[in-house]
Amino acid sequence: MRVGLICPYSLTVPGGVQNQVMAMARELRRRGHEARVLGPCDGPPPAAFVTPLGNSLPTAANGSIAPLAPDPPAMFRTLQALSAERFEVLHLHEPMVPGPTLTAVVTARYPTVGTFHAAGRSASYRLIKPLLTSWVERIDHRVVVSKDALELVRSHLGGEYEVLFNGVELSQIRSVEPLGRPAGAPPAIFFCGRHEERKGLEVLIDAVDRLDVEVELWIASDGPDTVRLQRRTAGDERTSWLGRISDEEKFARLRAASVFCAPSLGGESFGVVLIEAMAAGTTVVASALQGYRNVATDGVDALLSEPGDPDALASALRRALTHPERAAQLRAAGARRAEAFSMASLVDRYEQIYRSLLER
Repeated sequence: MRVGLICPYSLTVPGGVQNQVMAMARELRRRGHEARVLGPCDGPPPAAFVTPLGNSLPTAANGSIAPLAPDPPAMFRTLQALSAERFEVLHLHEPMVPGPTLTAVVTARYPTVGTFHAAGRSASYRLIKPLLTSWVERIDHRVVVSKDALELVRSHLGGEYEVLFNGVELSQIRSVEPLGRPAGAPPAIFFCGRHEERKGLEVLIDAVDRLDVEVELWIASDGPDTVRLQRRTAGDERTSWLGRISDEEKFARLRAASVFCAPSLGGESFGVVLIEAMAAGTTVVASALQGYRNVATDGVDALLSEPGDPDALASALRRALTHPERAAQLRAAGARRAEAFSMASLVDRYEQIYRSLLER
């Protein structure tokens, strides 16, 4: 099949939706399908199968800043690409987001699948609900990635949706060699996410300050809070600021870290990064958000603590670091849990959806 996957977010900026789109395209191509990804790119496209649709514009969305391309030139490039590629099926991720995906919803004449990722609140859903309600009906098969995402979209737009959790390329993660570390190095806590209030990085820094255990703290990525938090940790030799890192380095660090910590405060519809950590064999400590509970169970395959509470987070980190037998049990259960979220299984179902649309 010729499948076009459209992403509204810049494919050269790290993000959960972008990662899902690219991983899905790789899996489809491994199966012999001609899958191409269309989306904004701030620089060279990340793969040969990506069609860039111009630069992104930082846009406030869901308590964060999203790299969107809602401008007319991006819409025009989207129309040109759709005309040239002659896809058999379009798969639109976040189809109601202004830019390439919404352009495709309004204009496309192909069978369409729409996957909704966002959870929490949406001002745009409230403000232009009548338009969105008419547009969402153009999507032939609608999917949400979690029950939280289902609650958001159904409460505003109505309609029927299939719940399909996100997927992870398990073999890719497990094939990466762990990051080499000096003998006798202290255990490492790894954080990888945008440096903004919603992701809870400051809560993690507060929690590490409360630890009476020797550790290293690895902080990847960047964001609006980076400079302020770097000043706060200046002189603390435990903390390493890594900046943006490649997927390969992320997986290598996951496989070398003692703990992966996701201290988010809200707005998480699904915990893909928790599944990645479980697949890598890392002990997971995270906030007890409903979106993360879609993936992790406290005391079974992860340790979950009250969001925004540095004392509770420090307690969970201490348990993960000082009880090796318990941590080993969590890691083993996490590895089993990760198997349920393989990208291969997810694409199996999407293939069925694509074929059913073509048959109809």
